[in-house]
Amino acid sequence: MTTENSSIVDYFPLLLQVVVAGGFVIFTLFVTHILMPRLKTKNKEENFECGIESVGNARFPVSIRYFMTAILFVLFDVEVIFFYPYAVNFMKLELEGLFAVLIFVGFFLLGFLYVLKKGALEWEK
Repeated sequence: MTTENSSIVDYFPLLLQVVVAGGFVIFTLFVTHILMPRLKTKNKEENFECGIESVGNARFPVSIRYFMTAILFVLFDVEVIFFYPYAVNFMKLELEGLFAVLIFVGFFLLGFLYVLKKGALEWEK
């Protein structure tokens, strides 16, 4: 078994990549600052979102059900991400891996049933 001593030359490609990436960011910020339009009008400085004109105060209470739905979406989205390593190693994990995934899915199903029972997904009419 041989060990190789690394030198500074071995890190040159990494250093070059960092310099190019940093240079691109600085260049882009500099050029956009120079090229940006300087015209300020009332319409340009007004908030705009999704084609809906701003009316009233934006600080109004939002139903907790909206946040619960968003949190559940993120939760189940992350669950799907954890299925990828299992799918890649499906053949190697055999029956033990299958049981682990079934337990994993079971916990999420219990949580989902709890959320359904509490009525978090029912919108007010």
